[in-house]
Amino acid sequence: MKIKATLDRIPGGMMIVPLIIGAIINTLFPNTATTFGSFTGAMMTGALPILAVFYVCMGSTIDFKATPYIIKKGGALLGTKVATAALVGVIAAQFLGEGMIESGFFAGISVLAIVAAMNDTNGGLYMALMGQFGKKEDVGAYSIMSLESGPFLTMISLGVAGLAAFPWQTLVGAIIPLIVGMLLGNLDKEMRNYLSKAVPVLVPFFAFALGAGLNLQNVWKAGILGVLLGVAVVTITGATLFLADRLVGKGNGIAGLSAASTAGNAVGVPAAVASANAIYEPLVASATALIASCVIVTAILVPIVVAWWAKRIGVKANTAQS
Repeated sequence: MKIKATLDRIPGGMMIVPLIIGAIINTLFPNTATTFGSFTGAMMTGALPILAVFYVCMGSTIDFKATPYIIKKGGALLGTKVATAALVGVIAAQFLGEGMIESGFFAGISVLAIVAAMNDTNGGLYMALMGQFGKKEDVGAYSIMSLESGPFLTMISLGVAGLAAFPWQTLVGAIIPLIVGMLLGNLDKEMRNYLSKAVPVLVPFFAFALGAGLNLQNVWKAGILGVLLGVAVVTITGATLFLADRLVGKGNGIAGLSAASTAGNAVGVPAAVASANAIYEPLVASATALIASCVIVTAILVPIVVAWWAKRIGVKANTAQS
C-alpha cells in the first residue's frame, strides 16, 4: 500500500488526514483516551508535548543571523491579524453594538465572537505548515505572533483594555523550546542535522493529537453560521495577511495564509472577557460555540488553501523556500 504517496497527493494531507481521523474518533468515541489510557491516551491528548518537541527540532534549523527577519515577519503578521480583527469589529459594532442578534439566520453572532475568532492564530497549525511549506525562519515568526494569545488583545479591540494582565509567563513559556532548539542548532551543526530530521516526522502526530481534541459536533451546534464565520476568518484575515507577507514580510504569501486560522485557546476568550466585563456574559455561550466551530473549520481549510497556493507557485513540501 502506498499510504505516504496517497497522503502526499492530498492538499496538506500529512496534516489534514490525521487531524480529521483524530476528530472523528473523538466525536464518535469521546472516551477513547481515558478508556485505553497509557500510550494511546497520551497520543490522543499530547498535542502540547509533541508541539514542544516540534519547537525544539524546528528551532535547531534557525540561524541566529535570521533574527531581524523573524522580528520583521512576525511583527507584520501580528500587526495585520490584530488590526484586521479590530477593523472588522469596529464595522460590526455599528450594527450589533455590545449585544448579539437574537433571532433569524444570524442569531448568536456578536462582535465578541467575530473579534475573538479573528484575533488569535492557531500556532501549532502555523508552525506545522511552515515546517512543510515555509522558510525555516518563518517558524520563528510565531514567537512574535504569540502575543495574540489570550483575551488581552481581544479586550483592547472591544474597548475594555486594562482589565486583564499581560500574560508574559505564557509568552515566555511558548518560546523557550524554540530558543533551546536555536541554541543547540547554532552551537553544534551536528545537533542541527540530528534534530532537523524529526521536523516532518512530527507533523502527522501533532495533527492527530490536535484533531483528537476537537469535536465535530461543535460545527453542528453552531450551525451553518459557525461554518460561515470560519470561512470568513480564512477569507478576510487570509487576504490581509497574504498582502502583509508579500509587501512587508517580503515572502510569497505562504506564511500569511498559514496564519489565517483560529486558535483553540480562543474558545476560552469569551468567558475570560465576560469575567472582566459582565456586560458580555449573555454572549458567552453563543460566542463560544461559534468560535469552537471556527477552530475546526479553519484547521481544515487553512492547510488546504496553503497547500493549493504552494502548488500553484511551485513550492514543494519540506524543501520550500519563502
